[in-house]
Amino acid sequence: MSKLTYPKYANTCGWNTMLPPRTPRAPLGEDITVDYAVVGAGYTGVAAARRLQELDPQARIALIEATTVGEGSSARNSGFTTPDVLPRTASMEMADKARNQSRLFTEAFDWLLGIIRDNDIACDMQKVGSIRAAATEEGEASLRKVAEVARANNLQHTILDRAGIRERIGADYYRYGLHMHDTWLLQPAALIRGLADALPATVTLYEQSPVREMRRESPGWRLATEGGSIRCRTVVLANNGFIPRLGYLKSRMATIFTYAAVTEAVKENDIGHLGQSPAWGLLPSHRLGTTLRRIGRDRLMVRSLYAHDQEIVQATAERQLRDRFHRRWPELRHVDFEFIWGGATAFTMNGAPWWGKLEEGLYASGGCNGSGLAKGTMLGRRLAELIRGVGDAGEVETIMGEASWIAPEPFRSIGFRVISALESRKAGLEA
Repeated sequence: MSKLTYPKYANTCGWNTMLPPRTPRAPLGEDITVDYAVVGAGYTGVAAARRLQELDPQARIALIEATTVGEGSSARNSGFTTPDVLPRTASMEMADKARNQSRLFTEAFDWLLGIIRDNDIACDMQKVGSIRAAATEEGEASLRKVAEVARANNLQHTILDRAGIRERIGADYYRYGLHMHDTWLLQPAALIRGLADALPATVTLYEQSPVREMRRESPGWRLATEGGSIRCRTVVLANNGFIPRLGYLKSRMATIFTYAAVTEAVKENDIGHLGQSPAWGLLPSHRLGTTLRRIGRDRLMVRSLYAHDQEIVQATAERQLRDRFHRRWPELRHVDFEFIWGGATAFTMNGAPWWGKLEEGLYASGGCNGSGLAKGTMLGRRLAELIRGVGDAGEVETIMGEASWIAPEPFRSIGFRVISALESRKAGLEA
């Protein structure tokens, strides 16, 4: 194939590097036959594999990961999760939809918490809430509408003024904020590693085994990797933005890369600049804004920037992330970044995922639009239920919607550049 069927990142994942080394599972090295093959060992794929095992305990299940667990896209997010759905650009008309989506998320989130508890997965999970913050007048107006929906849906929250945000995060950059109480912060690489290593025995994980080709072979499918092949009756594609590179959903989603940096440990006399809250996370009011987190006692994370289909130059990413960091904490200009990395996600035009049956024996879930942990878990779990004919799995499409058509190349890339430039200008100080 002319393009990689998985993201080959320029840098290792900082979250993963902060953890003790993990021994990956062996790659696929032979031809095997199973009942189900799940492509992608991220949150969606792990959830689908585990739920299939729960519903069909005797089934043989292969979970295929192109890289190593902890280095893939699921480990490269900011580590926020919540069962509450509250869109960044909310309106009262969306309140009912958000309530229904929250019901789906809560069901999956409670299931996930049970897995974490039962398997003693250590991932620094803390229910400390998150701050949605605005630096501009436009951003504040947008967040005030979000606050109306939070009140209508009885979501616990606190309104913050500039002083309240500064007290929590140590930066005087934001003028208005919402502290949403029911948000958890965690170490995403530790979580996905823990979930993968706690899979039931009938689920076999193969790492460093990118699928190079897949085709129908009666009575099911054949997936080829460099080291072997898998024959199965049912395939689940859970590799998000890279589903199109296996030949499916090319007109429904695009691959987007975003970037994060984590500082070195700050010196003792700089700790006060990190805020009085021992753990906090901040989400921007604008979708192209900057996400922030305090990590442990003495580090900060900055996540921002977007690129279509391929990574941007490392020096460019570092320069722009440093600009965002310095604008918020000018007193910390002397602090260096220790880790910088990119991560891929899937973008859809209308924000809805593509989820369901592609053809006989072939199912897919993709298009998380950057909110992959609770959402991906729910979509993977419900996809397994759809495959097994359990419950009202079809309500997912009704409640979540379906990814709309997206223009082909070269119009897609041109459109991304134009829209990105316009939205970046609109974001202003939120970036």
